[in-house]
Amino acid sequence: MFAVDRLILVAGLLLLIGIGSSKFSARAGVPVLVLFLAVGMLAGSEGIGGIAFDNYVLAHGIGTIALAVILFDGGLRTSLDAVRATWKPAFSLATLGVLITAAVTGAAAALILDIPILLGMLLGSIVGSTDAAAVFSVLRSSGVRLRERLANTLEIESASNDPMAIFLTVGLIEVLLGRTEIGLGLVGFFLQQMVVGGVVGLLAGKATVAVVNRINLDAAGMYPLVVTASGLVCFGIAAALGGSGFLAVFIAGVVVGNNRIVFQRGILFFHDAGAWLSQIVMFVVLGLLSFPSRLMAVWWDGLLIALALMLVARPVAVLLTATPFNFDRRELAMVSWVGLKGAVPITLATFPLMMGVPGAEVIFDVVFFVVLLSALTQGVTLAPIARRLGLELPFTAPPPASLEISSLKHINGDIIDYVLTSDSAAVGRTIMDLGLPQGAVIAMVTRGQDIIPPSGSTVLRAGDHVFVVMRTMLRQAVNRIFAPIVPPDDTEVAPGEFPLHGDARLRDLREFYDLGIEGNLDLTISDFFRQRLPRERLRAGAIVEIGSARLVAHEVTGAGRVELAGLILSANEATPAHVPEVITEAQ
Repeated sequence: MFAVDRLILVAGLLLLIGIGSSKFSARAGVPVLVLFLAVGMLAGSEGIGGIAFDNYVLAHGIGTIALAVILFDGGLRTSLDAVRATWKPAFSLATLGVLITAAVTGAAAALILDIPILLGMLLGSIVGSTDAAAVFSVLRSSGVRLRERLANTLEIESASNDPMAIFLTVGLIEVLLGRTEIGLGLVGFFLQQMVVGGVVGLLAGKATVAVVNRINLDAAGMYPLVVTASGLVCFGIAAALGGSGFLAVFIAGVVVGNNRIVFQRGILFFHDAGAWLSQIVMFVVLGLLSFPSRLMAVWWDGLLIALALMLVARPVAVLLTATPFNFDRRELAMVSWVGLKGAVPITLATFPLMMGVPGAEVIFDVVFFVVLLSALTQGVTLAPIARRLGLELPFTAPPPASLEISSLKHINGDIIDYVLTSDSAAVGRTIMDLGLPQGAVIAMVTRGQDIIPPSGSTVLRAGDHVFVVMRTMLRQAVNRIFAPIVPPDDTEVAPGEFPLHGDARLRDLREFYDLGIEGNLDLTISDFFRQRLPRERLRAGAIVEIGSARLVAHEVTGAGRVELAGLILSANEATPAHVPEVITEAQ
């Protein structure tokens, strides 16, 4: 057998083992990265595979490409609505939060390892970011659903804090190697990385949307490749111009993902597979690069640094950067604990090895140990802690699958496959009784192995697959028809409401919403509810009139305190030009 044949065989086996381990990960509540790393370590020179691999240059290249693909896929799936709703706390956590985490962890590392402070700060910068994929894979596999504002903040922070950690790491390496100086040189480097990366990413994203929608390729499978190639070109151009390629590729993904393009779902599926492949390859390669004997040599120091990171650095960073945005204590505690480390720290740990920084091997081993410990402890305990803090919302079924209408031109329509569960509102009803909106029609019903031509008298049963052709704008309305019947979730603010914190004062509402409110304007919203309603009626869903608008209670404590409310303006009320932080940050 030729060497390349053995290489293909080993690569295929490692991929299959990695994919198989993901099933075990979901059941055990362990982040999948831990198992991917374990596969690489077992296949390595000190494991049962005996594969000798110490090529840091190759590992760095694989890690960089994989990170670019992962960040691009993350951008494709980042909703602009979620960004608009939570960008302030998320941006604060992703920038100042990473900086504070890096500084505190770096100081602890310098003290524990007895190394120069700059080298300690380098280690702190490497482990400064959180891993979005690890956090939400654990939450999804455990069936935990967090409050929308909290979940969006964690998602946007995790998806956007990697560029900050990468900048700090690269900047400190430049300082350690004498290529730049702390001060104006480092600030200039930061501005160049962020501005150039942001501009290139924005322009590349817009250009990608225009190209994909205008070119006419013979094969539909070429369109995802065009998008992937555009993302990699974006990364390369930004890096060549002195910007952050990682930031550029993430922003380009956000732009592409929030525009309507041809073969959009096929493109998303392709990049989802690409991101999974990148994760498996990257973690297995990094696992091959590690040496368990060296990890055991730093386990005590690594444990102390991990504890400093999880119990001191991250909580301090969260308190300083998230407290101004009206998170309550339970939410702050949850954000503090959701600091799982993942792909970026281990990949960044190869940077000092590549650049020849003194002490780089110790940094790599400690970072590897810290990532493993963080993923295991925080990953396994994440769901139980969310439940213990009372931040879990009732489970809702995942959105139905949809089939794409393949066309080189935009079709204002979708084909949705609804799978009816036993508690679906449509079960037991005839099609004529569903009340489908105009512009939506049931094209086919499948029951087991049988295809049932739909008619008005067809009675739907649990387990049926109902294929609905509809105009895109009708999707939410049709979703409600086939969705399970669940108790109303009064903790969520409905579309069209302005979310308000219970501590907001009536004076603020009158000033910024132009409401005709009279009386004691120093009352808080919570006080106003207690003044207007008897105790037994003060619960989630309670409504009171306020001027020409209405207030809806969404979160009420056992003591009758309203923590979150929604303001519903009358049809003739004008939307406020701006809303103070005390109000908007409660969204």
